[in-house]
Amino acid sequence: MNRNIFRKKPINDLINTDNSDKSLKRAIGPLSLIIMGLGCIIGAGIFIVTGIASANYSGPALVLSFIISAVACVFTALCYAEFASMIPISGSVYTYTYVAMGEVWAWMIGWVLIFEYLISASAVAVGWSSYIVDLLNSTGFILPQIITSPPCTGLINLPAFLIIALLTGILVLGVKESTRFNAVIVLINVFIILLFIIVGANFINPANYHPFMPYGWTGVLQGAAMVFFAYIGFDAVSTAAEETKNPQRTLPIGIISSLIISSILYIAVAAVLNGMVPYNLLNNAAPVTFALEKVGANWAASIVSFGALFGLTSVLLTSLFGQTRIFYAMSRDGLLPSVFSKIHPNFRSPVLSTIIVGAVASIIAAFLPLSVIIELVNIGTLSAFIFLALSIIILRKQQPEIKRKFKCPLVPVIPVVSIIFCVFLIFQLSSTTLERFAVSMVIGLTVYFAYGYRKSKLKDKKTVETEDELHCELKGYKFYNSK
Repeated sequence: MNRNIFRKKPINDLINTDNSDKSLKRAIGPLSLIIMGLGCIIGAGIFIVTGIASANYSGPALVLSFIISAVACVFTALCYAEFASMIPISGSVYTYTYVAMGEVWAWMIGWVLIFEYLISASAVAVGWSSYIVDLLNSTGFILPQIITSPPCTGLINLPAFLIIALLTGILVLGVKESTRFNAVIVLINVFIILLFIIVGANFINPANYHPFMPYGWTGVLQGAAMVFFAYIGFDAVSTAAEETKNPQRTLPIGIISSLIISSILYIAVAAVLNGMVPYNLLNNAAPVTFALEKVGANWAASIVSFGALFGLTSVLLTSLFGQTRIFYAMSRDGLLPSVFSKIHPNFRSPVLSTIIVGAVASIIAAFLPLSVIIELVNIGTLSAFIFLALSIIILRKQQPEIKRKFKCPLVPVIPVVSIIFCVFLIFQLSSTTLERFAVSMVIGLTVYFAYGYRKSKLKDKKTVETEDELHCELKGYKFYNSK
């Protein structure tokens, strides 16, 4: 068993999967993939994290914090780009780890990604519900608390349930229709952010930039650790590998371009925000809207508040998309029940998987308060990034002959820097979060040995390969003795 749990998936098997009846429809081009990446990244973070990080950690030097985090994310993005160009198949880090490190590690990362996408989707749905309820309240249309809050304070969070149900239906129709819908809401979101930058630039007071680093470099680095989480989500781009046209070229473009564009927008927002209002006033849940109201641009504040709904919707859509593709990849390998990898003959999408994921996420969002899940999402993402970088180093050493349309530069330096940064950020999280993560890993291993290990499709293949290897070794031994 010890040897079998580390069995690795041959890359040729992955390439052959692309031509099977369980392959997904390739319908995403470069522009659609960049827009998907932007939808993953520039969601709620730009409207919330900026103020908290500025007030409590970085001050006006928040710009530097965003630059530091962006550089760290670029290291990870370069690793993603190499793998995506080499193995253009669904599964993201799960698939990459299966090839480089073996089945049990792949399962653990897949388990982590399942919780990352599923829980984050539920959390974003709750946030979306809060925004829509506040927006309706401002127009005089007040929804009763019994249908806008989970048990204990109400009966059900109905808006959160309904938005997940709606987006699940859109995902069922197929990736082409989903990306079209996502493109519309992402473009609206980018327009809202540009509106804030243009309007806010007229109200910048240079005096608000002093002192520039009120908490010193320690605060800037702590701020970088916090705003890093505004970037997470670009990894969802790699889950679309099997549905991307010319993936060896398109995926690196989509991953790196979306990260660069979102970084520019984040840095611009941070610079304008801190120029409009003294940093110590920004410690609230809606700093962008607050800053506009503070300088008297109430009309723009209303538009930005409405635009936040589009950002949340985009993040929610891509989270659900990423979750279904992880389920799909793990199911196709036999580590999860086959129901998750069944493809609809017309839509060419994993319909049953999408419906099941949507149902579970909507129930979580409707009936559970999710105040403690954000850190769990973060530690899961950072763990995946660490395994991604390790896999790059391992495959470069063990299989240097593999064709790579895009190569991460300066290996192993860049992957090692990525690992160091991620480990540093993990230890900035609370001890309670680390304990909960450890418990979830124990549960994951239990599920693997109870189901995945026994049902793995690689298990029988590995047995055959081992017998062939033994046969070759015996032949070589006889040949040597005859000499």
